[in-house]
Amino acid sequence: MTCEELEKLAAKNADLINVRKIVREQAEKLAQNTGYRKQVLVCGGTGCTSSHSLDVIAQLEKSFKELKIDDVLIVKTGCFGLCALGPIMIVYPEGAFYSQMTPEHAKTVAEKHLIKGGEIVKELLYADTVHEDGSVIPFAEIPFYKHQMRIALRNCGVIAAESVEEAIAAGDYKALKKALFEMTPESVIDEIKKAGLRGRGGAGFPTGLKWQFTKDAVGDKKYVCCNADEGDPGAFMDRSVLEGDPHCVLEAMSIAGYAIGAEEGYIYVRAEYPIAVERLNIAIEQARKLGLLGKNILGSNFSFDIHIRLGAGAFVCGEETALIASVEGKRGEPRPKPPFPANSGIFHKPTVINNVETWANIAPIILNGANWFASIGTERSKGTKVFAVGGKIRNVGLVEVPMGTTLKTIIEDIGGGIPDGKSFKAAQTGGPSGGCIPAKYIDIAMDFDNLTSIGSMMGSGGLIVMDEDTCMVDIAKFYLEFTADESCGKCTPCRIGTKRLLEILTKITEGKGEPEDLEKIKEIAEHMKSSSLCALGQSAPNPVLSAMEHFGDEYKAHIYDKKCPAGVCKSLLSYYINPDKCRGCTLCMRSCPANAISGSVRNPHEIDLKKCIKCGQCIAHCKFGAITKK
Repeated sequence: MTCEELEKLAAKNADLINVRKIVREQAEKLAQNTGYRKQVLVCGGTGCTSSHSLDVIAQLEKSFKELKIDDVLIVKTGCFGLCALGPIMIVYPEGAFYSQMTPEHAKTVAEKHLIKGGEIVKELLYADTVHEDGSVIPFAEIPFYKHQMRIALRNCGVIAAESVEEAIAAGDYKALKKALFEMTPESVIDEIKKAGLRGRGGAGFPTGLKWQFTKDAVGDKKYVCCNADEGDPGAFMDRSVLEGDPHCVLEAMSIAGYAIGAEEGYIYVRAEYPIAVERLNIAIEQARKLGLLGKNILGSNFSFDIHIRLGAGAFVCGEETALIASVEGKRGEPRPKPPFPANSGIFHKPTVINNVETWANIAPIILNGANWFASIGTERSKGTKVFAVGGKIRNVGLVEVPMGTTLKTIIEDIGGGIPDGKSFKAAQTGGPSGGCIPAKYIDIAMDFDNLTSIGSMMGSGGLIVMDEDTCMVDIAKFYLEFTADESCGKCTPCRIGTKRLLEILTKITEGKGEPEDLEKIKEIAEHMKSSSLCALGQSAPNPVLSAMEHFGDEYKAHIYDKKCPAGVCKSLLSYYINPDKCRGCTLCMRSCPANAISGSVRNPHEIDLKKCIKCGQCIAHCKFGAITKK
């Protein structure tokens, strides 16, 4: 493919994509140029697929055949972001946002909305997209989206994820063309450095510097590597980019290859991401067929190709030296640094390694310029950040906001707040390597330095929200269970330290904690942080230490009072029936699997604490709020 052919292909499908990006009045005019009266976009990402979005697509196709609809395009996209509402279906040019779709709902929409002269089925729309008078609000203007700025996620939920034609029409490979024919390798690296892009994988190292070090390193061969081994609990940012816009990663890696002098790249992706792996394979074959990968790309003197390596799900392989070992076919274990990968990486050759989200920012920087990117965010944290927001929050999903956006904006304005009238207690950022942000810091501006200053970290972008019913000791134990299980065992501080910390936390949650345990935790943590071989062991104590710093009273309550203030740790709970509220309905007694409740009809019941197994069935079945745990 030549540059002219690339431009023609982009122009051919441009209106098709623009209909999905432009407000209704303009989109209706553009739609006439596409040959389709309407376009129906259905999420084909992992979240919605697991909720049977493919059945929704199948029903649409069946209904179209029965209704003889041949001028409506069905598009299987990547993630729209609002995962809590899946399966999601959006109809253009109206921008009608249908949520929690079923095949029956799809049939209804086809029969009432998608036929000629049809009208929007308002009762199936996402509630936040409908005014009180019944008129539809474009989904880009609803609270979840209007506070976001989508750069890395720019094409996710916009293009057909398996169509290179749509990817090109949406702008993919335009930056590669600019880099190859309008820029030198040195100017590409300078642009990335001036933009201030820092790695989105967790450490936040300046991306341009990493590229510069690799370019300057001595080696007869160099490599480019994409770290798609996304292992943090609750994190799915990288997966969604690969599922929704895989070509943006291929393009960015090619640009890096041109900049550092590499002709070969590797994408290390988890085998647990089957949709991402499938779409990467499709994208690579498409790019090769069009001459966007391989020899003499776009008619230039630059050649570059990409290979996929599947990871078996080891969390430690997210660490770059362990990843390199796994790519080489060895056991995925970290090694001491230096030498750093920029000097000795894959097969001991100079290697650039960035994660998926970092790669997704490269093309926009090349196209729009370093100054544009640097104008977004804060002084030391430029651009946007994608967060996978989960836990006790209404709008679970992917959120991309400018660096410096407050935690409050993410939780309340975008996330929709805490369900069931509960109050916000804390947020965990950075996964097993990060720390908690207590409610008193809800107004903190989210960037690399601010989070570090309060004992947390940006990490890859997982953001777990916790409400008043969360036990912070139990949360710390949960993350320790994960890191203890995922430790590769190569170094003693991590292998033994995680186990000892977990034993102490388990002891505390079982009501067997002692005052000296708090000092033991700090002592073990200090040794782990200073002596562990890689970041997994060095950061494993962070959730524990952070929770102790901000919620020390909860630890003391578990140890001294043998109570769990949040009512979570079963060993420290006792269930009681309030005789003033109990109506003697016998529901609790009949639901108790341990026969620990006694009483007669219409008389207050009692719980035998010696028999009680603290399963909570009595509370779940009581209709009068007569049972409490404390």
